Amino acid sequence: MLPPTVTVTQKGAKRARAGHPWIFRADVARPPDGLVSGAEVRLADARGNFIARGFWAAKSPIALRVLSRQDTALDEELLVARLRIAYERRRAMFPGRDAFRLVHGEADLLPGYFADLYDGVAAVQHLAEWAEARREQLARILVELTGARSVVARDDGSARDFEQLPRRREPLFGNDFRARYHEGDVALEVDLLADHKTGGYLDQAENHLRAGELARGEALDAFCYHGGFALQLARKATQVLAIDQDATAVQRTRENAIRNGLGNLEVRAQNAIEALRAFDGEGRRFDTIVLDPPAFAKRKEGLEGALRAYREINYRAVRILKPGGLLVTCSCSGRVTNELFGEVVAWASQEAKRPLQLLERRGASRDHPPLIGVPETEYLKAWFQIGCFCLLAASRICSKTRLGGVQPHSCSTSEIFSTSDRMRSHSCSPMAQNAATPFGSSWVPATRCISTSAAPCGCALR
Repeated sequence: MLPPTVTVTQKGAKRARAGHPWIFRADVARPPDGLVSGAEVRLADARGNFIARGFWAAKSPIALRVLSRQDTALDEELLVARLRIAYERRRAMFPGRDAFRLVHGEADLLPGYFADLYDGVAAVQHLAEWAEARREQLARILVELTGARSVVARDDGSARDFEQLPRRREPLFGNDFRARYHEGDVALEVDLLADHKTGGYLDQAENHLRAGELARGEALDAFCYHGGFALQLARKATQVLAIDQDATAVQRTRENAIRNGLGNLEVRAQNAIEALRAFDGEGRRFDTIVLDPPAFAKRKEGLEGALRAYREINYRAVRILKPGGLLVTCSCSGRVTNELFGEVVAWASQEAKRPLQLLERRGASRDHPPLIGVPETEYLKAWFQIGCFCLLAASRICSKTRLGGVQPHSCSTSEIFSTSDRMRSHSCSPMAQNAATPFGSSWVPATRCISTSAAPCGCALR
């Protein structure tokens, strides 16, 4: 027996045929009466031509999640196959690794479902009504496939608000939710029931390792959380200062430092923006700086304030970076596109009158792949830059200037070292404009977003 058919508009049909898994409620022409949330449906155009199969959402602005463009059942056999493919791909990609993202939602053709695996403990997120309706089924499949000893649902993020689903965190299987895992030779510990989000921000794992390879001298890790960057920096730098506003996260970083025998890592519970301002005022300088702030822009309406916050932290970091030093600056806000992020970094460089060389432009780890044609899934930016020795002439970027990115500076020096690489509630809030600083000036980049919809940006995928 065929499932009910939902007729979509011409725009919705075009979107689905192009491979985008989201169909918004405005693009639904005629939904059948009595459809329950999470129900399997067929999508058809105005002429009745079959387009795809997906799941219906009764409340979410995203009315349909497309799972298949074949007219076959979206049953347990399909779910098992999708999970198995995702799992086997990660195992082949990361042999011997004990923590990785097992399912990355849309990219693994399971839109709205995310699963991280930490040494036998799984943290899952159900960010769509179909996944919410099948939470126990998905947990059972996950356990059978991976042998996980525990599964915890971390459905306490703001993305659930958009879907009009209640926030909660709860065990789905087992009772042991602490796990120890490794990033390279560094051991970390997480409590997947108590810690933020899904534990350890695995999307930055490969960037943690790369930063550790390039670190040197005196290093600063602002917004350190559990020390993902700081612990790697401490293996090469002479001294590392890690800062986070969340006292619990700071204590976890200390424990991780002791566990790894890293006596050169100091951890402070402090607001990162205030710390950056203080270092600037004191004239303190660092050889290596990492900025991995929260997702200041969770929604389109928060973009302007987010850009002010990103501008300040990058400006302060450029000012306190020693000549020839390494600056790693990140943004996990999907609303902040690569172009906008480039404008922020360029503004910080010019306002501080200190040029930067772009060493590497990186994104999320390979277990968090974006889906081509779905820009909402490409959210993380991690730019590795070198501070040059010469100063820029005093100037201010015109409000009409569009800077798409940072161009490598051509100054010559033998001391530029060679390459031998959150919606976080514990961090600070976007700053208010301050007329005493460059951030209160009239320069504000024109705001553009990769999506004109009200849908959550990619930072929810963390």
